[in-house]
Amino acid sequence: MSASRKIAFVGLGIMGKPMAVNLVKAGHQVTGFDLSQASIDAVIAAGGQGAAGIADAVKDAEVVITMVPADPHVEAVILGEGGVLENVKAGTLVIDMSSITPQTSIKVGKAAREKGVRTLDAPVSGGEAGAIEAVLSIMVGGEAADFAEAKPLFDALGTTVIHVGPDGAGQTVKAANQLIVAVNIQVLAEAVVFLENAGVDLAAALDVLGGGLAGSTVLNRKKANMLNREFAPGFRIDLHHKDMGIVTDAARAVGAALPVGAVVAQLVASARANGDGSLDHSALLRGVERLSGREVKQP
Repeated sequence: MSASRKIAFVGLGIMGKPMAVNLVKAGHQVTGFDLSQASIDAVIAAGGQGAAGIADAVKDAEVVITMVPADPHVEAVILGEGGVLENVKAGTLVIDMSSITPQTSIKVGKAAREKGVRTLDAPVSGGEAGAIEAVLSIMVGGEAADFAEAKPLFDALGTTVIHVGPDGAGQTVKAANQLIVAVNIQVLAEAVVFLENAGVDLAAALDVLGGGLAGSTVLNRKKANMLNREFAPGFRIDLHHKDMGIVTDAARAVGAALPVGAVVAQLVASARANGDGSLDHSALLRGVERLSGREVKQP
């Protein structure tokens, strides 16, 4: 077990709550804050502490971790009035594990340095199941020395933890991750409808596909959702829509063409426009069913 650290964890949603709980299990002193009292209570039940607000959560923290939905939330929580930077001590390490634009991570890093605060951008991949099982992939941007300090904390949350470069680099790699995941889910959904229309035993087909070159973490994690048409959110289409906007903008900025990614981004947007935004991203299957002339039930 690594040495116990005083950690403030801000943002206890689908991903943040199990991550905070895993840090408690690893022996750290975790104080959680979220707008949902039930989420705070879950951290307390695991052996952590709860806070009444951001200032209360971070006042004595050695490390602050934020895990919130999007850029505006990160700016409000870290840079805003009453936020993290107004209330932490100089020298504190602030780790943002949200999925946002590289530009916002760079902005946060600059503002933090002006106050003597260190930052890492450390978005994750693996979804709710990966967060619960502590098997996340964590891609980290920032100073190498700060990464080395935070590595024991990351090891309590994931199994693939890699420093990928300076401020914003973690978010750039996460954008690429979200591009790959969306394309994988979309093509898996197309294969499912194709197989069903052909009258093949779908469960058997997915099992054998999973053992060959077509196998993937996406197939393993999402095949049950598609077989059972159960789309409780592990990662919502609304959030993947946001992420596809990030990767599209970032690719344009560096002159990279995303011909397949651009099409899938539109299909994600279509799913959201059809009322599926609150469902798991495996519900892209519903869009393929619509295009194939099937009746799609209301979620």
